Amino acid sequence: STSIPTSISWETRKKCWRPVVSDVERISFGKPAKKKGTGSRGVPHRLNEEERMLFDNARRKGFLEVGGSGWRSQRRDAPLINTYRSLCDARSQACIVLHKGNTGLDELVIDLSPLRLPDIFEKVETDIVGFVGIPTSYSPTQELEGLNTDSDAMNDEDEDFDVVVVFDENDESWDSRPIYQLPPYSVAFQMERAEGKALGKILAGQFKTIEAKASKSKKPNHVRPGKNRRSGGYGIG
Repeated sequence: STSIPTSISWETRKKCWRPVVSDVERISFGKPAKKKGTGSRGVPHRLNEEERMLFDNARRKGFLEVGGSGWRSQRRDAPLINTYRSLCDARSQACIVLHKGNTGLDELVIDLSPLRLPDIFEKVETDIVGFVGIPTSYSPTQELEGLNTDSDAMNDEDEDFDVVVVFDENDESWDSRPIYQLPPYSVAFQMERAEGKALGKILAGQFKTIEAKASKSKKPNHVRPGKNRRSGGYGIG
């Protein structure tokens, strides 16, 4: 019989383009990054006061908590999720987010894309599923198997279809492109809030995402904000 893993084995790409943490913080205030490519006018990253508090808490806890369970449709225009994913990319770590539903069930989502090693994603996914020990509510492997058995799905005009990507370990995009131009590789579990928080804490320990000494993000000097939060903000692009 297959033994249940007591830990999750993972690694992260060492030599590749990544943003720096200070630039992630700068664009979260609408200030231009020093390193080109950190932000984009078409991808909002600027945080409001409430989002800033959640972002700072996530750094200390090792996972982000956000309202709304429709995580697959909201990811592109959600500044908080975009900014936290960029932070995870800067720190070469998985991106763990607890999406709080309003039906009594939440969804804990582990996005492996910031590791930037597509050849290990499926193996890490298998480790996560074995470690957690409950069925996934979503996984790329599960989704691809579903597509293989349902030819109509390939023609379905589903706005979330772009989540299902065949990952190529030889794709040079993982070396050179910013994270907002790379597809997520997300494994998700549905559970009650207390369980979701407890599992988030355990997985944060496994993926070493906790910044114990993270301080409150400080607003840089002389910030000129963008016209609105749906744009990347002044000077970003």
